[in-house]
Order: sequence, then C-alpha cells, then structure tokens
Amino acid sequence: MTPETASQLQIWRDKALRGELSTDELRQAIMVLREDRERAAAVSAKSKSTKAKKAPVDAEALLGELEGL
Repeated sequence: MTPETASQLQIWRDKALRGELSTDELRQAIMVLREDRERAAAVSAKSKSTKAKKAPVDAEALLGELEGL
C-alpha cells in the first residue's frame, strides 16, 4: 500500500467515524481495499509457489544422533 493510499484511507476512516462519509467515498474506499487485498493475495500465492520444499525429517537419524551423545 502506498503512503498516499494509506493517507486517503485514514481520511475516509475519520469521516466514517464522524458520520460524514458519503456513499461515493465509501464505494471508493471499498474498491481501494479490494484492490490491495487482491494484490496481496497474488504476491502471497507467488511466494508460496516459489518457496523451497523442506525435506521430511528423518526420525531414525535424529534418534541415532541422540544415542551417540
């Protein structure tokens, strides 16, 4: 989220608390929030697909190491 978007959201939030938020401003705020969530979901999905998979833990090897101590 850009600083400008965050600032605009804060303005809309303040207006909503005072009861001064117009229907048009509410629609704009919802659109901005949805866009931001869609962007975040896309980035999250991309990062999950590129993460390296962890190898399964070999319990026998771990127990063997403990017995050697």
